[in-house]
Amino acid sequence: MKNKFVRAITAFVLVLVFIFCLWVGYVSTKYTVPILMYHYINEQEVKRSRLGVSPWAFERQMRFLREHKYNVISLDALSDLMRLKKKIPPNTVVVTFDDGYLDNYTNAFPILKKYNIPATIFVVINRVGKRVGNDDYMNWREIKELSDSGLITIGSHSMSHPNLSENISIDDFKKEIFDSKQILENALNKKVTLFSYPFGGVSLKARAYVIRAGYKAAVGTNFPFGYPDNDVFSLKRLRISENCGNLLIFWVETSGRYTYIKERRDSY
Repeated sequence: MKNKFVRAITAFVLVLVFIFCLWVGYVSTKYTVPILMYHYINEQEVKRSRLGVSPWAFERQMRFLREHKYNVISLDALSDLMRLKKKIPPNTVVVTFDDGYLDNYTNAFPILKKYNIPATIFVVINRVGKRVGNDDYMNWREIKELSDSGLITIGSHSMSHPNLSENISIDDFKKEIFDSKQILENALNKKVTLFSYPFGGVSLKARAYVIRAGYKAAVGTNFPFGYPDNDVFSLKRLRISENCGNLLIFWVETSGRYTYIKERRDSY
């Protein structure tokens, strides 16, 4: 009787292991290039929200990418590979920042330079050089320095950071998407080809205006379940928080399979 019970338990465990292996094998085929999304790089925001990453944790993450030989490329380069349907090398990762906070310049940029990590920073035009609430934003001199560094690409995050998935006027769409691009191009004396949807909200109308404005790629975060992974005008990103100072968590989120798991988790 005891032997039958042990055999039954053993068989049950083997079935679970088999199912788990099948699941891991299936998930491994669902690779999406992880586009990492950062906001604040400072100690204070870590205590207030999940949008903050401390300089210590951020450096640990960038060092991890370099030491483990990740293929860290710019968002611009990724969009070119996708548009031309070229094979994307394994372990490819892209680094992005939203809003244009001053600590991107004072805290993040030195670390990115130290590890030679390319990144894209999306700025909100009407906040450049200002203090809004508790937040300080980069000024035009700092933004230009980043753009001229050859390591940082500057993209538009709109004029005033509205949710473009909501019902706004055609004039407002044009102002937020077209005008922000033009102002950046004039300030930086170069083409601006990347856009980040404020609040991560993507709509068919916003996407259409991004294309009409002449951007070559755009990123967001809030997508309906099952949205395709290969739309260069609605690229999915992963928010990185302080808990990714734990390198096991960071490794999972940069594996290229986490997007698939996260979407299914969030759909329930």
